[in-house]
Amino acid sequence: MIPSVTNYLMQRYFLILLLLLTAVAPATAGIIRGRITDNKGEGLAFANVAVRTTTTSTASNEQGNYQLRLPAGRYELVFQYVGFKPLLQTVQVAGGDTATVLNITLSPESYQLREVVVRSTDKDPAYTIVQQAMQWRRYHQREVAAFKARTYIKTLGRFTDVPGKILGLVKVGPDIKPGIFYLSETVSEMSFRQPNVVQERMISSRVSGDTKGISFNRASAGRGLNFYQNVLKSGFSERGFVSPIAANAPLFYRYELEGSTRQGTLLIHKIKVTPRRRTDPVFAGHIYIVDGTWRLHSVALDLNKDAQLDYVDNLHIEQIFSPAPGPSDVWVMQSQKVTVGFTAFGFKGSGYITAILSNYKVTPTYPNRPAPTTPAPTPDAPDEAPVTRETVAQVKKEKPKLSGLSKTIRRESRQAASRDTAGLGLGKLKRGEVMLVEKGVNERDTSYWATIRPVPLTAEEEKDYQVKDSTEVIRNSRPYQDSLDRKRNELSVSKLVLTGYSYNNTFRKRQWYIAPVFNIVNYNTVEGLVVNPQATYTQRTDDRRTWSVTPSVRYGFSNELLSPSIAASWQLDAVKLSRLSLVVGRTIENFDPTSQLTPFINTYYTLLENRNYAKLYRRDGVQLGYQWEPLNGLTLQTTASYFTRHELQNTTYKLLRDREGRAFTSNEPVNAERPDATRFGRNQALTTEVVASFRPGQRYITRPDGKFNLGSKYPTFSLTWRQGVGGVLGSDVRYTLLEAGVRHSVSLGLLGTSSYRVAAGVFPGSSTRLSFMDFRHFSGNRTYLTEDFSKFQLLDYYRFSTADKFLEAHYNHHFNGFLLNKVPLLRRLQWQEVASLNYLTTPTANHYLELGVGVEHVFKVLRADFYTSFQSGQRAGTGVRVGIGF
Repeated sequence: MIPSVTNYLMQRYFLILLLLLTAVAPATAGIIRGRITDNKGEGLAFANVAVRTTTTSTASNEQGNYQLRLPAGRYELVFQYVGFKPLLQTVQVAGGDTATVLNITLSPESYQLREVVVRSTDKDPAYTIVQQAMQWRRYHQREVAAFKARTYIKTLGRFTDVPGKILGLVKVGPDIKPGIFYLSETVSEMSFRQPNVVQERMISSRVSGDTKGISFNRASAGRGLNFYQNVLKSGFSERGFVSPIAANAPLFYRYELEGSTRQGTLLIHKIKVTPRRRTDPVFAGHIYIVDGTWRLHSVALDLNKDAQLDYVDNLHIEQIFSPAPGPSDVWVMQSQKVTVGFTAFGFKGSGYITAILSNYKVTPTYPNRPAPTTPAPTPDAPDEAPVTRETVAQVKKEKPKLSGLSKTIRRESRQAASRDTAGLGLGKLKRGEVMLVEKGVNERDTSYWATIRPVPLTAEEEKDYQVKDSTEVIRNSRPYQDSLDRKRNELSVSKLVLTGYSYNNTFRKRQWYIAPVFNIVNYNTVEGLVVNPQATYTQRTDDRRTWSVTPSVRYGFSNELLSPSIAASWQLDAVKLSRLSLVVGRTIENFDPTSQLTPFINTYYTLLENRNYAKLYRRDGVQLGYQWEPLNGLTLQTTASYFTRHELQNTTYKLLRDREGRAFTSNEPVNAERPDATRFGRNQALTTEVVASFRPGQRYITRPDGKFNLGSKYPTFSLTWRQGVGGVLGSDVRYTLLEAGVRHSVSLGLLGTSSYRVAAGVFPGSSTRLSFMDFRHFSGNRTYLTEDFSKFQLLDYYRFSTADKFLEAHYNHHFNGFLLNKVPLLRRLQWQEVASLNYLTTPTANHYLELGVGVEHVFKVLRADFYTSFQSGQRAGTGVRVGIGF
């Protein structure tokens, strides 16, 4: 329980990962270190320090301290902080690992607002400037055809408050306390190629207190915070956020020019951006735009709860851009930091991810475009002519020149990306592999990190490394792990009833898990009161493989039937997907193996509503399965089974509340296609099944501890072949099922996300011999509770199951608050609207259709939908369904 809580928080809060880079200095290098402060002596956290005319840079830590390792020589350092005047400082670096102390004080930038008047309009001049940035947005988004860079990332998360129990039910472990709960550093090499091909190779990683751990940092993930895109995905909300320079940004933002300043010959405009409506998916803060080229110089933007962040109270983003090395007028990101404050499940805390990029090798999309004739920014240049009427009039005249720019960008980007970019790749990565974590990345010692780390550690971070690293041996020892396990293994009512009980032996990497009571005890009219105790034993190995065994002893008190069984699975490979599974014994099964009728839901409706919806049968035998991924994106799953199957009858009619006019039905499913197929007595069945699914363009991460698939922009296609083998081992079935399917999820920006699933199949041949459990079922629902909103919600459970041809389709669209956020009273609830469509056609169902509308995020976790069904064009029914939806 403890590791899962920590990992969940860590992955959820720090899904945004940023870029950072530093170069490895030779042994004869010297060190420049010091503190960057403001006029009041306060440290400036994450200020940028760059070597002028090079790609070498670093940043200060949370206390304002910085360090930079350089070969012996004379350098000009540029110190920058968003909203402050850059400072140019010349320094002489001595060799032999000598340290030079250079403390810096930065002054707030003086942004002056002079005669900024636009004729014939009362609009703030900021609108004209932003309009130009909007016009040139796609140009700047594509001006880099490809690049390669080294990145350094540091991620930190700390708790300021830890609850005694999660949601008042589950105790928090003794090893979770206020303070730093996650601290890691990584160094990676990253390459980019238009339109959005990103690959990364992690070469070193350090996780505080875990010498064998590998950081979750991903430099490539930071590209999600690209303000040249119309909509940014932060990872902290299902909906995206509109960029202040998006194509439709004026519909969401108000702009105010707070002033302009000159840095060298560059004229920088400081523009305040505020949301037009408080709950719009937009940022608040400042953007800094370069006059003439209309590119982003830097940004300092915020999101808060009004933007409907999930689990995060606030989020602050700062980015600094600078010219890339080379003759072309191309700018690249120099540094980025993201800070968050969060509240979730009683935990409160904060964290940050800081990233520095340097050592760029850039291929521009437009290599013939001349570089600026002005020198690099100098902080002592005169502050003159921020914005004049002539400037505004001039840029207005340039607008016609921008027509047709999009086509030029697309054409030249493709050409430039194919020109001599072989040297920008990482060499070792395979097609679809977006990240490779090399073996041994976590074996670097502290001297390595002291040399390569561009951002010095704070006192808090140094203490965290020292304490956790020095005590790791103790914390991994058996006495310490046993003492923690004694606390973790304490039995409580909430565990028994709600979550289940886990008994851990951390030192030996083993666990026993007992399912919660509402899964163990249930009721149906076939068995009466059912006690089905299950205990799963899991063993992890030193090479990160696992195997598990789940014995079960099911007993029905009414039919006095004992059903013992055992299920087991083995993970055969530590990295690749390769899993073997086995089920042997006697089990009681639903005729529909994909039924939404969980034992709990069926128990409730049987005892309290006089509805014994579930229809059950008994099977004795064995099933063997194997799943593996022979190629990236291609997954194969095979199963072979032999069962003796028995028809069961109702043995009890007891209930807790008698509904007048309702009576229990028999245990024979009602089917429109073959009414007699539901009665089979007893038979044997030997069946095999092969399911192949393929997702083109699947992206993935390769780590020493496994391969992690990230999805694809293309749909997933599947093929199923199930074969009933007759005449072997007395098997009574002979049939073939062929099925093809496709599923996908598509983001539509602010309009939300659509997901669909379509499947079509047929039982070829006219001499098929099969029983009702061999039919193709469609997972209907007749209760108010639903397990899965992507399935049918008003369809009868068994009526339209078929042994013929079929087609089913499901579509769900999550608007992510696009409509309800515009209603003042409803947006306070933070509900999000959804719409769905379910369709089925079989020889007996003809054309069956369900239409649904609803809301999700009710009380944060619930979803409620209203459905209407149509049968062959005629209205068939309506109903409300409630389930989990967040």
